Amino acid sequence: MKALMKILSAAAIALTLTATATSAKCNARFLNPITEVCWDCIFPISVGALSINLGTSRPDTPNQAFPICLCPGFPLPRIGLSIGIWEPARLVDVANETGCFTNLGFDVDFGLFSRGKTSANSRAGGDNGSKWHVHYYYYPLISMLGTAIDGLCLDTTAFDLAWMSEIDPLWMDAELTTLLNPEALLFANPVAQAACAADCAVASSGNLPIDQLFWCDGCSGSLYPVTGDANNHIGGVQASSVVTAKTLARMHRLLLARQTASSSALCQSRIAPLIRKSQYRRQITRPFPMTSGRYAGAPLGASTQFYDRLREVPYVGESFGYLLWRKRNCCAL
Repeated sequence: MKALMKILSAAAIALTLTATATSAKCNARFLNPITEVCWDCIFPISVGALSINLGTSRPDTPNQAFPICLCPGFPLPRIGLSIGIWEPARLVDVANETGCFTNLGFDVDFGLFSRGKTSANSRAGGDNGSKWHVHYYYYPLISMLGTAIDGLCLDTTAFDLAWMSEIDPLWMDAELTTLLNPEALLFANPVAQAACAADCAVASSGNLPIDQLFWCDGCSGSLYPVTGDANNHIGGVQASSVVTAKTLARMHRLLLARQTASSSALCQSRIAPLIRKSQYRRQITRPFPMTSGRYAGAPLGASTQFYDRLREVPYVGESFGYLLWRKRNCCAL
C-alpha cells in the first residue's frame, strides 16, 4: 500500500508540474507603463547640438546642429525648435503559441484561423531553430501619458494592434515571403553573412548598429528570410530578439514603420522600405522586464548576453515581450 501511495503521489506531482508548465507557456501579463519601463532610456535628449544625458551613456543618432528649424506652412513657413528624443513607440509580442498577447495579458484561441504553427520550446536548438508568432502594436506611451514634449512634436498616433502574424500567410513560409523581400536572394551567401560579424562588434561595443548592413541583426545573424524563424536558436531571449528585429524589417517593408531619425524627418516622418536599425532600441518586458542598466534598451544587433541573464525560465518554452524605443527628430512648433 505504501508503494502504491508513493507511485500515486509521484504521478500527482508530475501531472501538477505538467499542467503548470503548459499553462505558463504564454505567461501573458499586462505591461505596467510605470514600473516596467526603462524610463532613463529616453536619454539622450537633444535641442539642436546640445545633448542632455543625465548620467546615461547610450549612443545617439546625429541631430541637427542648428536649434531653429522651419516646416512648410501656409501662408508662411512655421518656425520651431529642433528636438531629438528617444521615445517608447512600439510593442512586440513574440509568442510560442498562437493567440498569446504577451504584453496585454490575455490568450486567445485562433483555432483554424491561424496561419502557421510555432515550434518554440525548451528543446529547440541550433540544428532545427524555432518558429514564433508575433503581434506588433503602436504604443505611443509618451502621448498616452500626455507629456509636454509629445504635444510640441504633434504626435497623434493612437494605441493600436497594427499587425498579427497569425493571419499573415507569408510569415511562416520563407519561399513565399520573397514576394515581399526579393532582395533576400542577394544575401543568401557566406560573404554577406560574414559581414554581420562587423555589425555584431560595433553594436556590442556601445555604438549604434551599421545601417548599411540592413540584412544583419548583428550577433544574432541575418534578418533574412523575414519570417518567424530563428534559424540559430541559442536560448529564448536570443531567438525572440532576432524575431523582433525581423518584425521591424517587415513593418518597414509593409510601410507600417517609417524613418523618424534624421534632419529630413524633422517636419514629417519619411517612408523607409528598408529598416534603419540605428533608430531603434529594444527593451525586454516579458517574462521578466529589464528596466535599468546600459543594455536595458539595447541597440539592434548587440549581443543578448548583456541582458539575457535571469530573463527566462527554460522549461517547455516561454513567450516574450519587447518594448521598442525609437529615435525621433522633430521640429517642436
